[in-house]
Amino acid sequence: MTGVRVMVVDDHPMWREGVARDLTEAGHVVVATTGEGRQAVRVAAAARPDVVVLDLQLPDVSGVEVIHGLRAVLPQVRVLMLSASGEQQSVLDAVKAGATGYLVKSAAPAEFLEAVRRTAAGEPVFTPGLAGLVLGEYRRLAADPGGAEPGGRDVRGAGPAPQLTDRETEVLRLVAKGMSYKQIAERLGLSHRTVQNHVQNTLGKLQLHNRVELTRYAIERGLDD
Repeated sequence: MTGVRVMVVDDHPMWREGVARDLTEAGHVVVATTGEGRQAVRVAAAARPDVVVLDLQLPDVSGVEVIHGLRAVLPQVRVLMLSASGEQQSVLDAVKAGATGYLVKSAAPAEFLEAVRRTAAGEPVFTPGLAGLVLGEYRRLAADPGGAEPGGRDVRGAGPAPQLTDRETEVLRLVAKGMSYKQIAERLGLSHRTVQNHVQNTLGKLQLHNRVELTRYAIERGLDD
């Protein structure tokens, strides 16, 4: 894919500059950098990044609050949390707020760059060991009658489900099982791009924003069995 437009939000100047440099050298376009959450939301509205690399702990507001602000001004933006903390509650809070992925800062540069690429494509990316945690939490929320959609949306009782094609439903089932686009493509004998297109079409029909919300939707309807 072509270079991704990225904004880096981290209050440590050396770390922020290092991440920006790695992104630029990898062919991505760093559209903005900042060390404050409120400023990040203001800047994002003008810079219009595809992906925001966001630290969880910022001096003015929490990363979770920033996610809500970003999603308000740029509903389609992808957020990759990059944090020193791998604490489970921090991960779940970020994902519930709308983060597409969560990577700890100890990740290797190559792993980080791959995470940015996958985040831009709408794939959930998590530090090893955390993907199962997130999927388990969404199963728990799906079983909770009072559960709300990430970002405050509740899809329960929202009228008849949109009509998906047989192929879209098949892809959705595999998404709910936590499979990557590559794994789904291999399972169904499709190209990676075709799988991605099916997911994007499904997101549009269901009026959801990312694969994390799509997984929640599928689990709520028992499509992960």
